[in-house]
Amino acid sequence: MIDYEVLKVIWWLFIGVLLIGFAITDGFDLGVGTLLPFLGRNDEERRVIINSMGPVWEGNQVWFITAGGATFAAWPLVYATAFSGFYAALLLVLFALFFRPAGITYRSKIDDPRWRAAWDWGLFIGGTVPAVVFGVAFGNLLQGVPFQFDPATMSVTYTGSFWGLLNPFALLSGTVSLAMLVMQGATFLQVRTEGALELRARRAARWAAIALIIAFAIAGLWVAYGVPGYRIVTMPSASSAFAPLAKTVDSAPGLWLANFAAHPWMMLAPIAGFAGAGAAIAFSGRGRSLLAFVASSVAIAGVIFTAGFAMFPFVIPSSSDMRSSLTVWDAVSSHRTLAIMFWVVVIMLPIVLAYTAWVYRVIRGKVTVTQIRETTHVSY
Repeated sequence: MIDYEVLKVIWWLFIGVLLIGFAITDGFDLGVGTLLPFLGRNDEERRVIINSMGPVWEGNQVWFITAGGATFAAWPLVYATAFSGFYAALLLVLFALFFRPAGITYRSKIDDPRWRAAWDWGLFIGGTVPAVVFGVAFGNLLQGVPFQFDPATMSVTYTGSFWGLLNPFALLSGTVSLAMLVMQGATFLQVRTEGALELRARRAARWAAIALIIAFAIAGLWVAYGVPGYRIVTMPSASSAFAPLAKTVDSAPGLWLANFAAHPWMMLAPIAGFAGAGAAIAFSGRGRSLLAFVASSVAIAGVIFTAGFAMFPFVIPSSSDMRSSLTVWDAVSSHRTLAIMFWVVVIMLPIVLAYTAWVYRVIRGKVTVTQIRETTHVSY
């Protein structure tokens, strides 16, 4: 059986990959929803935009569900804490996401401009709100979440409020997330549309990438000089099973940069974030749509890994009781559970990726206004 410590790190990577997969795939769905009311100048163009993602958005959303399930199985304390501290925020995401299936399914059922316009703005809400809330959540993780762990009941008590989540740094993180996913959605629309719509998507991709670069840089400086980081001072062996309170933790400004100083190769993550966004601007401007989408995906992976590398081994730091902070070492399931799930992932993940690649190969090509006019069975 694989060593427990190694499995803990592997599952940190697995969940990170699931989050990146969600951000790259379902992320462009969210970005497309945000852009829908602005890039589509008439009903036919908006139907083109919706049909560009129509065949894949449900499959893309499975990445989000899988990430939640994997967190529940591998990091039960993290799952419990997240759904306690971020309960109102996650409900807000859930309610916003309701607009997507309803809007995509029912928008074109009634040929009334007011009906369709209302669903267009519903899809905008379904794309924008989750994108912002996910970023706000990451911003609060970097600052620490006010909760305490009770070893007697193996439960956590959240002591913060919903409005406390909406602090300046978290809102900046929400801006990073929104710009990132709008860029992804715009580059996807470049791949799937043509003509005037593609040109508008190209401009949107450029401005979103510029916003991402600026917001990501400001967030990095803020983390370096204004956001206290955390570090483990003492703890039991990483290969053992122990409760969160068995360790000691301290906090000080600049500690979130310690991993980058100790492991310089981790700097590849923020470099990928900036370089990917810059490349997306360059490729979009030259009409290299597919390369722009790939570059945007690289930027997303770079941004998410930057946050993950900065916080490692912390998953949810506690600002009210630092010992209660949940980490890769103490918030995980048993050795056997992680081992069994590891082999399930090793077998199933390649199958899922192969099927996903096949689906995208089948639907490749442009969605045009002519197709919308001629294809009577299109329901979007």
